[in-house]
Amino acid sequence: MDAKVIEAFHMMWDNFPEAVMLIHKSREILAVNNACRNAGGVVGGKCSELGGPERHKGCLANQAIATNKATYSKSEVGGKEIIGYWIPVTGYPDIYVHFGVGIMVDYNKPCSGNT
Repeated sequence: MDAKVIEAFHMMWDNFPEAVMLIHKSREILAVNNACRNAGGVVGGKCSELGGPERHKGCLANQAIATNKATYSKSEVGGKEIIGYWIPVTGYPDIYVHFGVGIMVDYNKPCSGNT
């Protein structure tokens, strides 16, 4: 893996308040941001092994890779609306960024600056 891609991932995503992963199309996790690391995310594991199989029913990674376009889906988990994103990395057709908004942050509460 190109070290520049890993460095760029950390520069852009380390302070994002939701868990974010950089993933190879094989589902190997190449990098995780601070929120993901704090939640137990591990580099070298497989994203498809996180949680049960039902958690991955709506995975759009293959679509994002095949079309080279960002994809998203909405779902509800534990009474929370989650919007999941799969975003291809420009210049690296086998790699994408994956995260969900609404998992770790309650967006119905006012932002205190300390999410």
